[in-house]
Amino acid sequence: MTELNCDLAVIGSGPGGYVAAIRASQLGMKTVIIERDALGGVCLNWGCIPTKALLRTAEVYHQMRHADAYGLKAEGVSFDIDAVVKRSRGVSAQMEKGVGFLMKKNKIEVVKGAATLAKGKDAPLVKVKTEKGETTVKAKHVILATGARARTIPQAGLEPDGKFIWTAKEAMIPDIMPEKLLVIGSGAIGIEFASFYNALGAETTVVEMVDRILPAEDAEISKFAEKQFKKQGMKILTSATVDKLEKGGETVTATIKTKDGKTQTVEADRVVLAIGITGNTEDLGLEALGVKIDRGHVQVNEWLETGVKGLYAIGDVVGAPWLAHKASHEGVICVEKIAGQKGVHPMQTANIPGCTYSHPQVASVGLTEAKAKEAGRKIKVGRFPFVGNGKAIALGEPEGMVKTIFDEKTGELLGAHMIGAEVTELIQGFGLARSMEAVEEDLMHAIFPHPTLSEMMHESVLDAYGRVMHV
Repeated sequence: MTELNCDLAVIGSGPGGYVAAIRASQLGMKTVIIERDALGGVCLNWGCIPTKALLRTAEVYHQMRHADAYGLKAEGVSFDIDAVVKRSRGVSAQMEKGVGFLMKKNKIEVVKGAATLAKGKDAPLVKVKTEKGETTVKAKHVILATGARARTIPQAGLEPDGKFIWTAKEAMIPDIMPEKLLVIGSGAIGIEFASFYNALGAETTVVEMVDRILPAEDAEISKFAEKQFKKQGMKILTSATVDKLEKGGETVTATIKTKDGKTQTVEADRVVLAIGITGNTEDLGLEALGVKIDRGHVQVNEWLETGVKGLYAIGDVVGAPWLAHKASHEGVICVEKIAGQKGVHPMQTANIPGCTYSHPQVASVGLTEAKAKEAGRKIKVGRFPFVGNGKAIALGEPEGMVKTIFDEKTGELLGAHMIGAEVTELIQGFGLARSMEAVEEDLMHAIFPHPTLSEMMHESVLDAYGRVMHV
């Protein structure tokens, strides 16, 4: 049995874990990171990064099929799904190697194996089962960054089988290109896969239990998105639930119940489950230590403390929003608080941007219009359409809008919501504005370069105050 002593042990090497480890090393802590699978966690290997590679392929394929709109000719355009997947996996492999390089650069020791926790002195002991036996890591502080996995509902047949019923992982490495695809759930994950497969020609149906797709987004944006997806040929069923899935031969039949009590069946070659995620809290020894777990997620305070001495938790395992950039920021907050750094602030979840990389893209930060009204705010709302922007027209991307919400009294930017080409690259402008507590005058007086899509951000602000220029 091997024993390691360190200042900090991090369990999990996803965007939360490896960023926490790097920050700790920068602050002079001797750091060990434990990973049972590939470095980079789900995000780099089976989530954020490989899906973006797939969606990029879908985007290029879409452009090639519409080349005539740009004065180009592209005949006989087709794709090789195996080659598409191979490229995506190659991107992930490159990113994993990059994380390995960062660990070496920052002198962070990587221990490959499955970790469990036991009672210790300053913090829980970390026992790791490796290929060579067991390694015990004695650390002054331990951070859980074990991530999450797809939620399933076995009693309704909503459980992956690796063949006909997929989670996101199987959807990234399809055994076939389905002619008919059913996606259950219309959050970011569901919509991204629906967008990818629909672009490649699959007859795609999306089922959502609430009354609109992308339910976390502003209602106006959700409505706009649904209209665009339907124009692309998607079938969308809202206020509907999948009562059961039945496999037969080479297809799956879904029984779907709508809000009026009626049922219908949808046959598909493959089904993607995108009905939420649950934290990886099992087989870690958390209950024996007294760690509080609620609905599959570790409970923490504003400083990511679990209530057990020396034990912290960050990222998806602590709950929504389940975003890589949120996990990374929590990792930095947690480590800097442990190190006693000055000026550390708790996470402001309202300042975390959210992005969906479908076609069209969707991005937002802050309050929706409905949430702002529910909070009792008197608001001013600005909107600007892509069709009024020269760069959007030149790109051949006239469908979209930017929406901003301000407090009528103070001018505070309460929220910003976008749909259209490249909005995931624009939203951080409003994220920065919220972090800096900018008001409408700050944004109005900023100079936005021409011609860019970012000008629509400016115009949306102007519109909220009756000063819009280009519509």
